[in-house]
Amino acid sequence: MPALVAARFNPDLKAKYQKLIDAGKPAKIAITAVMRKLVVTANALLKADRCWSQYPA
Repeated sequence: MPALVAARFNPDLKAKYQKLIDAGKPAKIAITAVMRKLVVTANALLKADRCWSQYPA
C-alpha cells in the first residue's frame, strides 16, 4: 500500500512509475519497482541516521 500512495503523491516516484508504464510495463511490475525503490531509500536513510526531507519547491 505505501508504494501505491508514493506512486500517486511523491513526484520522484510518480515519474518513475509513469516512465515504466509508458515503456509498456504492466502496472504490477511498475508498483513493484516503486516498492523496491522505497525500501532501498528507507534502508539508506536508516543507515545514514537521517530523516526523510522533501525537496524545497
